[in-house]
Amino acid sequence: MIADQPIPKARGRRRSRRGEGMQAPAIMQRPFAQLTRPYPAVERISDDQIEHIHHASLELLSKTGLDVLHEDARAIMKMAGADVKEGDVRVRFDPDLINGAIETVPSEFTLHARNEKHNVNMGGDNVAFAMMASAPNCSDIDNGRRAGNQKDFQNFLRLAQTHNILHMTGGYPVEPVDIHASARHLDCIHDYITFTDKAYCIYSLGEERVADAIEMTRIAHGLSRDQMRDQACMFSIINTNSPLQLDIPMMQGVMALSEMGQPVVITPFTLAGAMAPVTIAGAVTLQNAEALAGIAFTQMVRPGAPVMYGGFTSNVDMKTGSPAFGTPEYMQAQHVGGQLARRYSIPYRSSNVCAANTVDSQAAYEAVFSLWGAINGGANMVMHGAGWLEGGLCCSYEKVMLDIDLLQMVSEFLQPVSTSSDDLALDAIEEVGPAGHFFGTEHTQERYRDAFYSPILSDWRNFETWQEGGSPIAIERANAEWKSRLAAYEPPPLDPVIREELEAFVAKRKAEGGAATDF
Repeated sequence: MIADQPIPKARGRRRSRRGEGMQAPAIMQRPFAQLTRPYPAVERISDDQIEHIHHASLELLSKTGLDVLHEDARAIMKMAGADVKEGDVRVRFDPDLINGAIETVPSEFTLHARNEKHNVNMGGDNVAFAMMASAPNCSDIDNGRRAGNQKDFQNFLRLAQTHNILHMTGGYPVEPVDIHASARHLDCIHDYITFTDKAYCIYSLGEERVADAIEMTRIAHGLSRDQMRDQACMFSIINTNSPLQLDIPMMQGVMALSEMGQPVVITPFTLAGAMAPVTIAGAVTLQNAEALAGIAFTQMVRPGAPVMYGGFTSNVDMKTGSPAFGTPEYMQAQHVGGQLARRYSIPYRSSNVCAANTVDSQAAYEAVFSLWGAINGGANMVMHGAGWLEGGLCCSYEKVMLDIDLLQMVSEFLQPVSTSSDDLALDAIEEVGPAGHFFGTEHTQERYRDAFYSPILSDWRNFETWQEGGSPIAIERANAEWKSRLAAYEPPPLDPVIREELEAFVAKRKAEGGAATDF
């Protein structure tokens, strides 16, 4: 397993238009560690404005309500005190019911990985980055764009395992459509467990898939079902069908996971101008209402079940209807969503996203804005941390490396700033004196030798040196880098007894036909 050491590579480069034969420079990475934000999250709007959105959300839930398509879910809501009419899918919630339910949500929880050294904490000032999830396509500059498949799925898991800055694998980096849908979840979760030892996201696509995911995760962690109820070992993203609808497969997932003490991340998919009002205030109010309904429902299933507030509000290009990400509106919604999550003391999820179609300046600056909005907005979980392209339709190998570079920069930015006597460096300044330089001082050399971070794609040589070295552009450097990282990957250890039990379960479920493919 590549964990705490730099990966050695030759430093020479040959001119190449596609990165062929070009070796990327060696980089350092910090040991795997939970990141924390060392400063308060940004308060984008006033407390009074937050309260205005809160009360407007409660009014929306009590007067308009939302459609809940799952009959058993409606029954649970009715038992808890919601207004549910016989034969009607519309459910309305009294404000006191919502406020009372969310009081039992844990403000923090630990997400346990198969390797306990890769556990991450959600809530407070904690920050964790996840690999991209749910792309139907993948791409690289050698083979172009293609439909998702198992080989690329496994390669992205290898990259997620190799890089310490990726704290979780997230969901399927790319959908492996070459595996039949009835058995796909079995192979994918098996790959999660065997190719990585980090926490992961399962998909709530019907009762059978969720039950299989729970059992496979239980086996991987060596727990009984009762033990698992008290230990969060995986999570699922639950997207509401904005506006104002909760579908059957997602509600099945919420019920099964919350009952088992596994966290769900309630994330309304509210695109301003399409599935939500075009104004930020209107879109965030709808997001908040849907999130509160889903979060409250988890507590109706099991008080104290871990749950997260997911924010994914952005705008659309009104000329084309296409989603836009990394925009000023997206950043505003990230900040306001974080304020609302903190108002309820619920861990907050955001994302690193863009709408670019290739790894270019748009991909870079939209990702930077997304990350800046997530970090300063107070996000604890940053989904789609590496690889997102085409508004989520593609996971790009080169974009993975670009994003890892950005995430490592964010990690360095979040490191504490020391003002100790040693770091103030008065002795070094006196040693150098006027008109000198600090390259050769022991103060500089000690810190250079101990450096953890070296950029992957930034090229800080002058023009002449860069040209002599083959003039590689960022996407070519990224192409060389992901290949060298895949070549260096080693799988994490897995107890043979656990592997045998896991594979026996997968074989049994496949023999039974897997999961139903109709919903």
